[in-house]
Amino acid sequence: MPRPTNKADLILAADQQFAKLWQLIDTMSAEEQSAAMSFNADKKEAHWQRDKNLRDVLVHLYEWHQMVLRWYQEGVVEGGLPAVPGEGYTWATLPALNQAIWERYQQVPLANAKAMLRESHAEVMALVAAHDDEQLFTKGYYKWTKSSNLGSYFISSTSSHYDWVMKKLKAFLKSYRAK
Repeated sequence: MPRPTNKADLILAADQQFAKLWQLIDTMSAEEQSAAMSFNADKKEAHWQRDKNLRDVLVHLYEWHQMVLRWYQEGVVEGGLPAVPGEGYTWATLPALNQAIWERYQQVPLANAKAMLRESHAEVMALVAAHDDEQLFTKGYYKWTKSSNLGSYFISSTSSHYDWVMKKLKAFLKSYRAK
């Protein structure tokens, strides 16, 4: 699916990928859902080593929803300039931010992570629905998005992120089921 360039496509992509993510999760046995994820040594990116189970990837998605909701609140509702991607972090230090997210949610049970993600997806989608194409896809429409547009933040925290998690889960399941 090409990257969305309008509101209708953004909503369609986000909702379709979210549904596919849950369809994939629903194919996982209870054992697979609670199993420790391990990946081939050839996977060098930090996230392959960081995320240890289904809960870890679900809370990662949840927290990125919370971040985009915070950025919106601070940047649009309050008219300020939010710390994007997070206070004390830059895009270059994203691995450290993602590690901090991982650490923050280690005590959250899987059932809670599932409920939190479903709720946060609905919140993000309600916010998307409240905007028109111009507000979503005009670069710099909101001062805090700088040379980007609001839609790109929503795409990154929804459909693109859901794709990433599905690839990760499929790699895990392939390895796990081959045992």
